[in-house]
Order: sequence, then C-alpha cells, then structure tokens
Amino acid sequence: MNLIVQKFGGSSVADAGRLLRVSQIVREEREAGHDVLVVVSAQGDATDELLQKARGTSKTPPSRELDALLSAGEQVSAALTAMTLEAQGIPAVSLSAWQLPIRTDTVHGDASIRDVGVRRVRSELLRHRVVVVTGFQGVDELGDVTTLGRGGSDYTAVALAAAFGAKHCHIYTDVDGVYTADPRLCPTARRLERVSYEDMYALSRAGAQVLHDKCVALAQEKGVEPEVRSTVPKSAGTRICGEAAERIAGVTCRARRGDELSAVTVVGRALPSLAVEKRAILSLNAAGIVVRGVDAGTGTLTLYVARERDREALCAVHDAVLAE
Repeated sequence: MNLIVQKFGGSSVADAGRLLRVSQIVREEREAGHDVLVVVSAQGDATDELLQKARGTSKTPPSRELDALLSAGEQVSAALTAMTLEAQGIPAVSLSAWQLPIRTDTVHGDASIRDVGVRRVRSELLRHRVVVVTGFQGVDELGDVTTLGRGGSDYTAVALAAAFGAKHCHIYTDVDGVYTADPRLCPTARRLERVSYEDMYALSRAGAQVLHDKCVALAQEKGVEPEVRSTVPKSAGTRICGEAAERIAGVTCRARRGDELSAVTVVGRALPSLAVEKRAILSLNAAGIVVRGVDAGTGTLTLYVARERDREALCAVHDAVLAE
C-alpha cells in the first residue's frame, strides 16, 4: 500500500475556500499514485467556542462530558472535508476515531493512544476512497470518548502513519515548517530543513506549538518522520528525523502559571554551554531586561524574565545564540 497520511490543522479547514485547497492537495497525491488518509482538527476556533459553552454551564465540567463535547469539533471538520472531496469528484468517507477504533487509556483531556484498529480503514482504501479521520480523540476501554490534549491531531496522524506503515506523514499548519522561533513573534526566525526528534520534543515541551510532544515521542519510537508543511503551494517544510541539523535548534517563550515570569528556553545539542549562556544573558542585559533565574541542563537553557517583556527577550536571545 502506497499510503500517505496528511494532517490538516484548524486554520487549514476553517472555511469552504480552505477546504477546497485541502481537496487540491489530496488530489495531487492521488494523481501521483498514492492512497491518502487525512486527519483533521476542529475548524478555526471551534474548540475554544465549545469550551466557552461548557463553562457557561459549569465552572468545572465533568472531564468525561467535556471530552464528549469537544470531540464534536473534529467530527464536523471530518464530515465537511469528506463532503468537499466528494463535490470535487474525489471518493471519500469520514470516520470518527471510535469507528476505527483508536484505543486510548482513560485519562480524559490528555489521553495516550494504546493501539489503532486498521480493518475499517483498509477496507475503505481498497474501495479507492480517501479516508478522513477525526484527530484529537479516541475511545477508552469503557467505550467512552477521550481527547488527546491540545495539538492532539498531530499525535493521531503519527499513530495512523505508524499503524499503516505510511510512506509519508505530512503535518499541514499555518507556517511552512519548524522555525528557530515563532516567526509571528520573532522576525529574524528562520526555517529549519530538519530537526532531530530530541530537539523537537524539547521545543514542544518548552512551549513551541508546532507539534504535540506525544506526537514527537511516538514518531521517534515508531520511526515515523513527520514533515511539517504549509498548505501554500511549493511549501518547503521541515522533516523531523534522527539527525540534528543545527547545534542550536531554536528558542521558545512560555508564560509560567501562577506568577509574573516567562521562561525563554534555548534548545539544542550544543547545550549545556557556558558560552551560549553568556551570550544569552548579555543580550538581555543589553536590552535592559533583568534575568530572574537560570536553569541549565542537557539540551536546554532556560532564562526567566518579566512576562511583560518576554517577546522582546525571545528576540534578543534568539539573535544572540543563533547569530552566524
């Protein structure tokens, strides 16, 4: 089976025009001779809107019922994606995670995938259909719907790629790959051609929102090499693999809960390094940003700064440690 798994995030399926672009991408792969398995997230801000509805009924909604509610967003996306494909003359069928099934543990809101059923998907692919699967969700041993946490559709895509031995796993987002920092916050950030599993996992754990950390861990375990791409034509993308292309992979920024500090984290195989730490601290000093704390470890360096200046700190540290 010459199968490709394609995951489309919420912004990629947000409206009819973007769904048409998704159908074009799917068509290109089919015309190249591939079977296609699509994983979709909820449209746009649908998950946040469902959360607001839940909190309008209860400040602490039961986790089981919250998962049942939030899973509806991906079901809408999957059905609309399949409808769009059919309208474009591409045979398609939508399947919810429980129909495969994608089996998980019983941790509502942050479940882990245990195994993936393959029979239903294989039968649909043999009928030459594109199979559109709901991301972000599964079903536990009790038959209850579970969700996989923020960014869980990436996790779903990698699990499916591993289960079916897919040739490629393409993760489509609103940026054209993995950058050395969030390009929306740091204008000097640059795209990486490839990132090691270890660096990508550390970046995800430190706040980079490109890939789910469980997705990266599973990809490494199963030998899947996801490619992060944009739906924009000719997107170059970034491959997640076993090889580290850079001594410093990137810099992230994340506000700490419960206080007024943010963590600016440098990730890369060059760490720990006193030289890198010195450059980072000097860059913050030059910008008049007080360093409130430092944590140095294998592969990471974290500096704590006032939350109101964290974007400025991110840019200063990025440019200092990634200067050619």
